[in-house]
Amino acid sequence: MDPSGDELAGIVDLFGGLTRAELGEALVELAFRDGADREPADFADAIDAAVAEYYLVAVERPTEGGESEGNGEQTDEESLLVPGPVAFPELPEHATDLPHIMDVSGRHVDRERVGEAAEERFRADTARAVAAGDVERMTALLDVSYELEAWAAPVELSTARDRLDDALS
Repeated sequence: MDPSGDELAGIVDLFGGLTRAELGEALVELAFRDGADREPADFADAIDAAVAEYYLVAVERPTEGGESEGNGEQTDEESLLVPGPVAFPELPEHATDLPHIMDVSGRHVDRERVGEAAEERFRADTARAVAAGDVERMTALLDVSYELEAWAAPVELSTARDRLDDALS
């Protein structure tokens, strides 16, 4: 099983959000259903790629009262992954069984917080790509900027888009 970004988004969407460890466990369960013996680490590259390409967005895990846990300094392992702006979530075969298999209750993550997290990461990614002169990454981020604005209103990325356009000229 080599899940696509859309499939990873579909799996996390089933629960409202999953940590990286939980998503790894879900993928192990699905691989097992397909007859493969896999480890969560086998899926780390696919998860990293989905985050890098904005199929998934990491956001601080909310507490039961809806507030963020901790002081805003959660590690990537503690954050929740939720569907991102370029994702068209789809479920891989047997994914509908996951809520019955995994000991993870449904979660609600505030869309505004997700949009803020995605915008913050986008701006940092833009700065890194421009500083590195990475034309391929800048071009990809330019495309993501339009998706992100539509997905996470009131996010406004015209300044970042101008910076990308200037760097690409």
